[in-house]
Amino acid sequence: MLVNEKSKLMFDFEASEDLKEDFEKFTKNFAFMSTAKKCAVEAVGTFFLCSSIALQSVGNPVATGLTLAVMIYAFGHISGGHFNPAVTLAVFIRGGIDYLSALSYAVAQLVGAFLGAAIQKEIFRASLADQTAKTSFPHPAANAPFGTALICEAMFAFALAIVVLNVATTKAQEKNSFFGLAIGMTATVGAIAVGGVSGGVFNPAVGIALPAVHGITEDLTLYVLGPCLGAVTAAVFFRMTVDEKELKKE
Repeated sequence: MLVNEKSKLMFDFEASEDLKEDFEKFTKNFAFMSTAKKCAVEAVGTFFLCSSIALQSVGNPVATGLTLAVMIYAFGHISGGHFNPAVTLAVFIRGGIDYLSALSYAVAQLVGAFLGAAIQKEIFRASLADQTAKTSFPHPAANAPFGTALICEAMFAFALAIVVLNVATTKAQEKNSFFGLAIGMTATVGAIAVGGVSGGVFNPAVGIALPAVHGITEDLTLYVLGPCLGAVTAAVFFRMTVDEKELKKE
């Protein structure tokens, strides 16, 4: 795989303040088809990430982190390998993707997550011959205050997003071959560290889809707000600390 191609994808669009101009950029010269391909792989990657979590009888952060790493290595050169609306939000604020593509990515990620959650629910129930069985889904500890769980989700979403921004969107590291492992292991460490408190999701698509297919919605605010807060903070911190030349298109 050409790692430098993966990195360059983050810099192939400069957003402007003109909505009409941005829409034309989005649709002309086969850009629409290019975005469709990127959204397709975002959906597939998120599908497998969500599926790997759904089918775990006992939460296994290593399996989840390895799935994320593998999907990033597989599709990073096409879409950047986000598979997470919070990561897409961070990359958008960083200036690496336009807002129309960011919205398209988020929709694709949600579609992939819901497909994974729904299909694996049926597979799981069929394998047990029990139509009431539930696949694994994230949830905070019963005695964890909302604020505490929110901080945990935001904290490690920050870690995940800042790693993505530094290892996968900078010119200084465009030739590295460890980006997938670094991102996957960050998710693993976060899940091990705070999974017992908040559920360790750091991903709104996964946090929405896995409980929702079982009709469980009480933790959706936690799994949307926490990761998005962490992602926004990471993007702002990145822009404050990165060399200015990293933010300019050559």
